[in-house]
Amino acid sequence: MTLFGAALLALAASGTGWAQSAPAPAVAASAAAAPAAAMPGIKSANVFELAPDAASDPNYANQTNGERARVQPGNNAPMWRAVGSGVTGYSSLPKSEAPEAGNLIQPMVQYPGSRFTTAGEAWRQVRNHWLIPYGGSLIVIALLALVLFFFAKGKLGHANNDGTPVIERFTPFERAAHWTNAIAFVALAVSGIVIAFGQFFLKPVLGLHLFGWLTYLLKNIHNFAGPLFAVSLVIVLITFMKDNIASIWDFKWLMSGGGMLGNEQVPSHRFNPAEKGMYWWGMFFPGLIAVGSGLILDKLIPGWGETRGQMQVAHMIHLTATVIMMAMLLGHIYMGTLGVRGAYKAMRTGWVDEQWAKEHHALWYDDIVAGKIPAQRSNPPPEPRSPAVPAASA
Repeated sequence: MTLFGAALLALAASGTGWAQSAPAPAVAASAAAAPAAAMPGIKSANVFELAPDAASDPNYANQTNGERARVQPGNNAPMWRAVGSGVTGYSSLPKSEAPEAGNLIQPMVQYPGSRFTTAGEAWRQVRNHWLIPYGGSLIVIALLALVLFFFAKGKLGHANNDGTPVIERFTPFERAAHWTNAIAFVALAVSGIVIAFGQFFLKPVLGLHLFGWLTYLLKNIHNFAGPLFAVSLVIVLITFMKDNIASIWDFKWLMSGGGMLGNEQVPSHRFNPAEKGMYWWGMFFPGLIAVGSGLILDKLIPGWGETRGQMQVAHMIHLTATVIMMAMLLGHIYMGTLGVRGAYKAMRTGWVDEQWAKEHHALWYDDIVAGKIPAQRSNPPPEPRSPAVPAASA
């Protein structure tokens, strides 16, 4: 009993005139007990289910339908039921800019065989119970597979690409497009991993507040690096498309497992089938899907991403495509750094020696020697000239 109720009972016991005008103790007790009697009728913590039912409230049958449907002190359930049904209220935002500005939450929907009550709750459950755990598992499995492969096979090839660089493998424009796209991708991948999975491995270490500031910073980096990645990805895809078209020689490479079963490299053109597969299934298709859905999430495509439903669908597509892309490109990064001897130097400087070209891309090297590829000449890059030293005076 509250302090005010105790004071009323004390005044009633003293027989004062003010206490006699107050409610009788029995009435006060029943009024105080009414909220407690209604509590068993609450089905859950969901605000849309706070209305008592007939089984828990003995006075429920005596209430008129109008009273139960009217918002009044102690009964906000009708208002929340209306909000949950998708009713549109007043908003100062123009509907041309925010079509759902007047809707507090998404309408309640009962999906067949599901316990979800709103589309937002369905999206949250799919994200937390499917996309996050399975997506994170895919990235971890890819990392473990690369670690096991490195210890089992080590670096592939014999040539270290440390001889005289006589063949230009990548032009300055190709390298600039590649590294711009690579830097943007790393920024997006790191920020995306922390935003999506950081609560499991970073928040326990950094704490809630520091982790919150970190994710806020990375979210802005993610949003600004996205358009840069989109533009550079299109340039990279167009630049390298002609060299990633499948040929009859690729089947021979695939039949021999790309030399993985032996110690000799299988002849290939400028890019072998594994690199071509990375181009199409690690960059082209998932990359364009990730860019398209990301631009929707950034609200950079007019007419898209204006409703909650569109944003939720775009988010699920974006997360799926980027997880696949990250898992695939982990293999590309590995082969371009630790996996193949001399591969990183080829992309860093743009030039390779004859021994490396013969071992890893023999068909491409033969075309260069035969003059079929005039753009890539067997001429060493110009050596940088040292400044002239003035002669000492006698």
